[in-house]
Amino acid sequence: MQLEKAIITNTVTGQQIPVQFNPEEYTLNRDNNYAQAAVPGLSAPLLQFVNGNLQTLEMELFLDSYEEHKIGSRVVNAAQSDVRDLVRQVTDLMNIQPSTHAPPVLLFTWGSLAFTCVLAKAMQRFVMFLANGTPVRARINASFSEYRNIDLEAKEVKRETSDYSKRHLVIEGETLSSIAGAEYGDPRLWRVIAVANRLQRARNLPAGSRLRLPNLPYRDPDTGKVYA
Repeated sequence: MQLEKAIITNTVTGQQIPVQFNPEEYTLNRDNNYAQAAVPGLSAPLLQFVNGNLQTLEMELFLDSYEEHKIGSRVVNAAQSDVRDLVRQVTDLMNIQPSTHAPPVLLFTWGSLAFTCVLAKAMQRFVMFLANGTPVRARINASFSEYRNIDLEAKEVKRETSDYSKRHLVIEGETLSSIAGAEYGDPRLWRVIAVANRLQRARNLPAGSRLRLPNLPYRDPDTGKVYA
């Protein structure tokens, strides 16, 4: 049984581009980013998850306009058999759409594969030419990047809080250093508390204030600096 043709659908315009020849293979890539926090006395740094990267779909597309204009051993309508017309159908998917001010979101479907994405890279290689120099065969190394937005993330990922911070009620006479000494065993880690609570005046702690005491290692969301 012959596998159905792969189709690239422009979700903005609704245009569907059937892949002329199904790719021989495709590659899916996915990875995560982790920050390393070096802690004195440990044999290796601690790892802290930062974010996940976009999944990518990579494949080679084969395009041919030569056979379509060949009768027997004679090529007809040579001026119309330029494979670049087929190539542009794919590469134009990287053009900015007037309605969205961005390249279109695509849906690549092939058998059981359905991949919502954007075309991130298309390397063109022309491999066969007519006598007049017109290219009639081409290969495109295409890389599609997974499309994600806030709405999709919220629907697909039911997040649970990863914030195990403690809450501390400031009493009269306490300082950030004394709180850090009691919580972390090191008064010098007072800055962690100041950064986590965005305190501008770290020396004046009104009694009754509630402070967040984050777990260590702690990564400053603004600067990326890791405190351990």
